[in-house]
Amino acid sequence: MFSVLFLCGITCFWSAMITLMLQYKHLLSMLLSLEAMMLSLFILMCGSSIISLETFFVLVLITLGACEASLGLAILVALIRTHGNDYVFNFNSLKC
Repeated sequence: MFSVLFLCGITCFWSAMITLMLQYKHLLSMLLSLEAMMLSLFILMCGSSIISLETFFVLVLITLGACEASLGLAILVALIRTHGNDYVFNFNSLKC
C-alpha cells in the first residue's frame, strides 16, 4: 500500500511543521524548516509517483524549492546587513 518513501515524507513534513511552530524567533530557523517542508513534499511525491505525469510536477516542485531557498537567503542577507540580526520580533520596526 504505502511505500517507505511515502511514510518518510509524511513524517518529515509534520516534524518540519512542528519545528516551524516552535522555532519562530529567528528567520534562519524558519527558512530552514520551510526548506525541510519543501524537501519532504518532494520525497512524498517521489514515493507516491504512480503515473509518469507526476515526474513533471516533481521537477517543477524541486525547481520552485531551489528558487524559494535562494530568495530566502537573499532576504536574510539583506536583513542582517541592515539590522545586524535575524530576530523576527525586530521586523515590526521597519520603516520605508
